[in-house]
Amino acid sequence: MKIEYTLIKEETYTDARLGKLKTNYGTFDTPMFMPVGTQATVKTLSVEELKEVNSGIILSNTYHLWLRPSADIVAKAGGLHKFMNWDGPILTDSGGYQVFSLANPKDISDEGVKFKSHLNGESLLLTPELSIEIQNKLDSDIAMSFDECVGYPSTKDYVAKSLERTLDWAKRGKIVFNNPKQSLFGIVQGGEYADLRKKSAEEIVKIGFDGYAIGGTSVGEPKDLMYKMVEYSTPYLPKDKVRYLMGVGDPIDIIENVIRGVDIFDCVSPTRLARHGHAYTPFGKINIRNAKFKEDFSNLSEECDCYTCKSYTKAYLRHLIVANETLGARLLSIHNIRYLIKITEDLREAIKNETILEYREEFIKNYYGGNNESK
Repeated sequence: MKIEYTLIKEETYTDARLGKLKTNYGTFDTPMFMPVGTQATVKTLSVEELKEVNSGIILSNTYHLWLRPSADIVAKAGGLHKFMNWDGPILTDSGGYQVFSLANPKDISDEGVKFKSHLNGESLLLTPELSIEIQNKLDSDIAMSFDECVGYPSTKDYVAKSLERTLDWAKRGKIVFNNPKQSLFGIVQGGEYADLRKKSAEEIVKIGFDGYAIGGTSVGEPKDLMYKMVEYSTPYLPKDKVRYLMGVGDPIDIIENVIRGVDIFDCVSPTRLARHGHAYTPFGKINIRNAKFKEDFSNLSEECDCYTCKSYTKAYLRHLIVANETLGARLLSIHNIRYLIKITEDLREAIKNETILEYREEFIKNYYGGNNESK
């Protein structure tokens, strides 16, 4: 079946929404944060640990799985769910972000994008048709249209041309899309330009997709501009379809963009930060390597219900990270992912109670009020 999104409630004073998303592999509530499992694994974590932190859906990367182990091998395994032993929903990105991060501008054309494989230097061409073909084989619940993610800053002329290319790629991808169990999302681009965001959203909706993503954010722009990009996009997206803000996972950005009408988020930041010894707390982000934690036998957070916070002290976590033990990154990853998912759970309660603006105010006071690296 295709996904089914149900809009349950819209908050009175903001654009925040409460919803449910039903997939072949389960139903989850929105707003929701998606942990990123780039190579069919969320770094250092088992699927059991992902379930324990209440992950509703995870994301995997089309580009990386195309190169290794290959879409054909994943298909022979019975699809991505069976291959990685995850029985919950999965969203696969299109490889479009690699346009932004790996390709040279001269290698982007209307045909597609030329890459050098980061594994062996092989010359590759990723087209919108091939991106969809790969995702059809991966058999995720949600596939993404292939798009060009434009960096910040970019000229309006270039963004306008890129927008037309993304729309053309979306049409071409939809034509070849042929997995009846899978849903396909379109992506809004348009940079920081309000009129281009409006045009992109209106035109992508005309093509018709099962859900819609807002792309081209978190690419170097200041936070206030990111929020405007979302504000320029969401009014033109249908209320009965889920909205996904791509690559955004800073705690305050999740809160601000839920207020602006976004339903799901993803980001590599919780596991990446964990590998470098950083942890989220209600009173800001901390670096557990700091010498002040050497004899601190309290938990990371008394308010957190994750396994890490219930079982280990800051002193022990610091020891693991300083000693470069994998367990340290694993325990901090459990905590950081749970922290972001708990924020979305709290936001759902705030939407129900019409208190999301008060929630934001209290969060900012606590998270940025202390002497921590989040300021």
